[in-house]
Amino acid sequence: MKRVLVIDALNMFLRAFIVDPSLSQHGQPIGGIKGSIKILQKLVRITQPNEIVICWDGPNGSQKRKALNSGYKQGRKPLRLNRSVHNLTENEELQNKVWQQMQIIEYLNQMPIIQLILERVEADDIISYVCNSGHYKGWQKVIVSNDKDFLQLCDDETVVYRPTTDKIETKKTVIETMGVHPTNMALARAMDGDASDNLPGVNRVGMKTIATKLPFMKEERTVTIDELLDYCENIDSKLKVYKNITESKALIEHNYQMMQLYSPLISVQGKQTIDYALENFECDFNKTELLRLMMKDGFGELNWEELKTFLNKISRECNER
Repeated sequence: MKRVLVIDALNMFLRAFIVDPSLSQHGQPIGGIKGSIKILQKLVRITQPNEIVICWDGPNGSQKRKALNSGYKQGRKPLRLNRSVHNLTENEELQNKVWQQMQIIEYLNQMPIIQLILERVEADDIISYVCNSGHYKGWQKVIVSNDKDFLQLCDDETVVYRPTTDKIETKKTVIETMGVHPTNMALARAMDGDASDNLPGVNRVGMKTIATKLPFMKEERTVTIDELLDYCENIDSKLKVYKNITESKALIEHNYQMMQLYSPLISVQGKQTIDYALENFECDFNKTELLRLMMKDGFGELNWEELKTFLNKISRECNER
């Protein structure tokens, strides 16, 4: 089975930006760029993909969900550089982060890698569409992200690699460890809530409670909100958890709309743009330009031979097709 690596780009970049303290030969922080290349090298070593797709949040990417909930993602603290880097103000850090993000996009443009970005669309929706589009039917899709929302996409062909735990989540492991089938994960998360996105859940209803008190959620079928509420209304039990769920219908419906990725929030035109990019992938590897960028940015030493060898292989196989 062929394999495509589908990467949540901002998740990868920000992890590198925060963790990697690398400075350029000019004294400028470049950990976001350098760390992203190191992460990519590790990912291709682990997964051995035939193609790589990197998905970015577009400009105003959260706009559609913020139209549904103005408080979406509010309250997040700004991400700061690695704490060993002390010489920049907060504003200078922000400028550096934007510069590094633009640079890593330019670096990746020189590689045989598909990059996708759509205005007013989050990477989550792009990743969902890529994994469920006909273009990669019959391929194994490996989503790379720490975001639990992607667990809902696990199926017979799709898995999620979570870098912080160094674990690959499959449909089987999701059911075994969380007690919820991926098909019902968005509904479970709608009850559980997501503090990082400023989406409160049902009072005293977490994932462990869902697994133990709603055992049908692990069945291989789609549980509807109406079915869930009907079960909680009619069960012969005095446990307050069931009452809390029935009294939270509006909250559950709203959270589900915000969290579900089964129907990604992408316009018809946006889907056509993605389809065109996937079908017309130019798999050239512009090593000369990439090295020029590295020299200009003062990279210094970077051991990326393993990644370079693998990208050569992807480019060669792609051009032979």
